[in-house]
Amino acid sequence: MILHAQAKQAQPGSPWLVFLHGFSGDATEWMTVGEQFTDYSRLYIDLPGHGGSADIRVGGFTDVIALLRETLLSYNILKFWLLGYSLGGRVAMMAACQGMPGLMGLVVEGGHPGLQDESERAVRQQSDRLWAQRFRQEALPEVFRDWYQQPVFASLNAQQREALVALRSRNNGETLAAMLEATSLAVQPDLRDALNAREFPFYYLYGERDSKFRAFAAELAASSHVIRNAGHNAHRENPAGVVDSLAQILRL
Repeated sequence: MILHAQAKQAQPGSPWLVFLHGFSGDATEWMTVGEQFTDYSRLYIDLPGHGGSADIRVGGFTDVIALLRETLLSYNILKFWLLGYSLGGRVAMMAACQGMPGLMGLVVEGGHPGLQDESERAVRQQSDRLWAQRFRQEALPEVFRDWYQQPVFASLNAQQREALVALRSRNNGETLAAMLEATSLAVQPDLRDALNAREFPFYYLYGERDSKFRAFAAELAASSHVIRNAGHNAHRENPAGVVDSLAQILRL
C-alpha cells in the first residue's frame, strides 16, 4: 500500500522535494510554494485520513513512516528533501530520525519536536480524544470554527478563519479523527536529542507571530528562518516569504 500523491517531475536525476501537509490539509497545500521550484521534481503527498489517502487507516507513526517509505520507493525517489508543516513536520522529523535512505535535508515549518512531561502527555491525550469525538459526531464547520480559535491560530483574522473553515470542512470527520488519535502529540516521542545529534541538514521555519514555535526553534540545533507577516501557517499566510527561505536553503 502507498499514499496518494501528485508528482511533478523535472529533469531525470534531479533531487525531489517531498511535501507533507498539516492536519486537515491535503496534497495541494504546499503547491503555491513548491511550484516555484521547477528545477526540482516535486511530490505532494496526501497523509493517511486526508485527500486521496482518506481511506488509509494507521495505528501510529510507525505505520505512517512505513507508508511514506513505500511511497517514495514506488516513485523511484532516491535523492530528496523532506518538507513538512505542523503534523507533516512531525511526521518528517520522526521519519528523518528513524533513517530515510537518500534524505538530503529536512525542512520543518511549525512542527512540534515532542512533549517532555508525562502530565503534558496525559492532558494532550484527553484533549485530542475530545477533538476526535467532535470530528466524528458534529458538523465539520462547527468543529473547525472552534479548532481555529485555539491559541496557536491567534494571528488569524475572522476572514482568514472562515476561509480555512470552509476549506477544511471538505474533509471526512471520521478519518480525521482516526489520524488525530494515531499521531497525537501524546504518543510522539520527544525528538530533541535525536534531531540535535542528526547528520542531515535541518532547517526550521516559523512565522514571526507564532511565539510558541519560535520557542521550539530555539531548542533545536537547526538553522532557523523567521517568516515575516505570518503566524503558525506561514506558507499560507506569506508564501513568498517561505519561497525565499527555501530558495536560500536549496542554494546552500
